[in-house]
Amino acid sequence: MLRCLFISALLILCALPGHAALKTIGQGESLRLDPAGFPPEMKSAYTVMQTKCTQCHSLERTVVAVTTGVAPISGRPFDRAAVSAYGQKMLRKQNARMSKDEVKVVEDLLTYLLDSNHSRKQ
Repeated sequence: MLRCLFISALLILCALPGHAALKTIGQGESLRLDPAGFPPEMKSAYTVMQTKCTQCHSLERTVVAVTTGVAPISGRPFDRAAVSAYGQKMLRKQNARMSKDEVKVVEDLLTYLLDSNHSRKQ
């Protein structure tokens, strides 16, 4: 009887939906996030990020950082502190052409993505 209960519990646990990781589209240089499941304000923030960030690099760099928690160029942790530091770096770069408001919107999006990815892994 105990064995039957154990097997039933195991089957129920396996049938429960798991948390899916952030959805990505493409691979390599064309890797990007699928914003379909984002809240409306994050969808518009994703559009800003797509427009502004891809002036200098592909979204692959950003997607890898968010999904792995490691900045692909430096190999350093990509967390809330890193998001803020990168935002400040973008404000100082002349060719980034990002306003403070745009940087804030992208920082909010990256923080949302990090939090979403982190909560899905728990």
